[in-house]
Amino acid sequence: QVQLVESGGGLVQAGGSLRLSCAASARTFSSYGMGWFRQAPGKEREFVAAIRWSGGFTSYADSVRGRFILSRDNAKNTVYLQMNNLKPEDTAVYYCAATRGPYYSGTSPADFGSWGQGTQVTVSS
Repeated sequence: QVQLVESGGGLVQAGGSLRLSCAASARTFSSYGMGWFRQAPGKEREFVAAIRWSGGFTSYADSVRGRFILSRDNAKNTVYLQMNNLKPEDTAVYYCAATRGPYYSGTSPADFGSWGQGTQVTVSS
């Protein structure tokens, strides 16, 4: 089990930027794929972005591709989600997640076994 703590959420105007961080506890962090999901009120949790353990491959939801950038620093056990050109529809609670096991990848919530507590992102129009 990987312990995850998100930070960096907040209130921003449309067109603005935020950077979310997710700090992980596992000594084997570099072996885990990482992802971000979000959940808006009344909606199901949806995939935002994921990065493989090596950091060499990332995937994005169509709704954020070209605006969000996911990266990881294995030396700091941290992943970052840089969110640019934010839109009101990006408003949600954002969750960081680690894959179910080492050297595992995926984009479905079922592919991830550890979750953070979530951080609120609110984009005003």
